[in-house]
Amino acid sequence: MSKELEFLSRNVALGRLSRRDFLGRAAALGVAAPFANSLLASAAFGQEPVKGGTLKAGLQGGEATNSLDPASFLSQVPFSFGKCWGDYLVRLNRDGSLQNRLAEEIGASDDAMTWTMKIKEGVEFHNGKTVTADDVAATIERHADENSKSGALGILKNITGVKASGNEVIVTLGSADADFPYLMADYHLIIQPNGGKDDPTAGISCGPYKVTVNEPGVRQGGEKFANYWGGDDMGHADQVEIIVINDATARTSALQGGQVHMINRVEPKIVELIKRVPGVTIQNVSGRGHYVFIMHCNTAPFDNNDLRLALKYAMNREEMLDKILFGYGSIGNDFPINKAYPLFTELEQRTYDPDKAKFHFKKSGHDGPVLLRTSDVAFSGAVDAAQLYQQSCAAAGITIDVKREPGDGYWSEVWNKQPFSTSYWGGRSTQDQMYTTAYYSKADWNDTRFFNEKFDQMLLAARSELDEAKRKQMYADMGMLVRDEGGLILPMFNDFIDASGAKAAGYDPHPAGEMMDGYALAECWLAA
Repeated sequence: MSKELEFLSRNVALGRLSRRDFLGRAAALGVAAPFANSLLASAAFGQEPVKGGTLKAGLQGGEATNSLDPASFLSQVPFSFGKCWGDYLVRLNRDGSLQNRLAEEIGASDDAMTWTMKIKEGVEFHNGKTVTADDVAATIERHADENSKSGALGILKNITGVKASGNEVIVTLGSADADFPYLMADYHLIIQPNGGKDDPTAGISCGPYKVTVNEPGVRQGGEKFANYWGGDDMGHADQVEIIVINDATARTSALQGGQVHMINRVEPKIVELIKRVPGVTIQNVSGRGHYVFIMHCNTAPFDNNDLRLALKYAMNREEMLDKILFGYGSIGNDFPINKAYPLFTELEQRTYDPDKAKFHFKKSGHDGPVLLRTSDVAFSGAVDAAQLYQQSCAAAGITIDVKREPGDGYWSEVWNKQPFSTSYWGGRSTQDQMYTTAYYSKADWNDTRFFNEKFDQMLLAARSELDEAKRKQMYADMGMLVRDEGGLILPMFNDFIDASGAKAAGYDPHPAGEMMDGYALAECWLAA
């Protein structure tokens, strides 16, 4: 390995250079991508984390309505803080495989309808009690309860029975599901004492940090749990703190000024400027995340598919990608799956067509403006995106009234309640999980109100299909149905763009989500 590559790989491990920039420079030196990636892994492995201090993050995505109940997790602050104090049966690796956490082994019956999970022994909750199979079974039961209103409820509806037996949890399903273990990585499914049935908001689990500060919409913090079961795999800092900074300019200033060590949601339009700031490193990665405009298919005027098609054809995706993401993303096609999913099939790309938009708008019979609600917290550049969309619709003879909503309360009062709004999704581990969470008729988070019996049947059939080729075709058919009949306008898949300061080390972007899939505070450390 050349001295230049060695120097660059060390800087990635220290958080001073992004993976994207390293791979770009490695390619310029004629180094193949697989070898370059192996250098990164070696550099990260060889670096000894520094212990101690208080690691701080300034994050967008916190509201006064946030709760420590994992079932209610909706935005980025509870998502990231939950991965500091909570732990899971499994978690998603960067290559898409699963890593066992509290589950020591997972096995299935031949028909993939009965799953047995052996629970790791000797793990302690923050309250001193030992994690048992009963706690795990109770956690799954609580989130699968129709009255729980859990964000994971949609993906758990196939469960027909859960029981603990010794140190094992046995889950029976209504239909076969080859992807069942991936469902257990859902960020709502933090293992809690008695599943959280007694006090879901207590903030007690078995993660590397104990909750010490909980001021929803302001800040949240934790201290290292002395009896954390994972040893040195996480929890390098003595304390972690999240400061809620929903304003993009204030968030960037806090990083530059050293008040925080890392931030999320760097606006694409300022990435090149941030790169010039001494000590600040852009940490970006592509993945399954997507920015969306969502229509409720069961609410007038969006209950008319011609109107939905008109609004889809009136979206200029290329312009949106260029002017909102500045190239930090890829074109969307009105269904939530991209090449990051292993069973992805390319569908004919929908393009901006004012004439088709006019045709479908006239055919819909709708007269007058269409109200679109948005907010700065919906996604980076959401207000600008809404205004840009307003212009492309105008060229098709469609009037869009843009209403800018306050950030605090957007996720509780606008998203999944108002019939046309901007939003974002971080994606899910598998196609089945993404579709089950947001498009299955019985899912609470079906935010487009896409209630389609044919789609539901296809979803359940694909879940039970163990022939990969057949399953891939089923997912392609489902994608077409969502694209052509659903309430989703998906102009672009976004890169996750975070930034770290000079004192933050060990930052390694994760394609499953921003802030290293929420684990940045738990896995990074303060540089010596």
